[in-house]
Amino acid sequence: MTDPRYILVAVLISASITWGLRALPFAMLAPLRDSRLLAYLGDRMPAGIMFILAAYTLRETEPTVPASAGPAVLALVVTVGLQLWRGSMTLSIFAGTALYVAMASVIAA
Repeated sequence: MTDPRYILVAVLISASITWGLRALPFAMLAPLRDSRLLAYLGDRMPAGIMFILAAYTLRETEPTVPASAGPAVLALVVTVGLQLWRGSMTLSIFAGTALYVAMASVIAA
C-alpha cells in the first residue's frame, strides 16, 4: 500500500527538522555568551520583572477603599522589604502573594 522508501524519507525529513529546531537556540546563543548587553539585561531584569508584577497587581486597586488598598499595600511592602533584605526574588514574590491572598480572603469573607 505505502512505499517503505516514502515512509523512510518522511521520517528522515521529520527527524532533521526536529533536530534542527532543537539545535537552533544553542547555535544562536553561542555568539551572544560574551555580549555586554545580555549581561546587563541579566543583571537588571529581575528588578524590572518585579516592577511589572507590582504595577500589574496594583492597577485595579482603589486607593480610597481600605479593603482594596490595605492588602495590596501591605503585600507590596512585605515583597519589597523581603527583596531588599534577602535578595531572593522567589521568596519575595511567593511571600507577598501569599500574604495578599490570605488578607484578601479574610477581608472578603
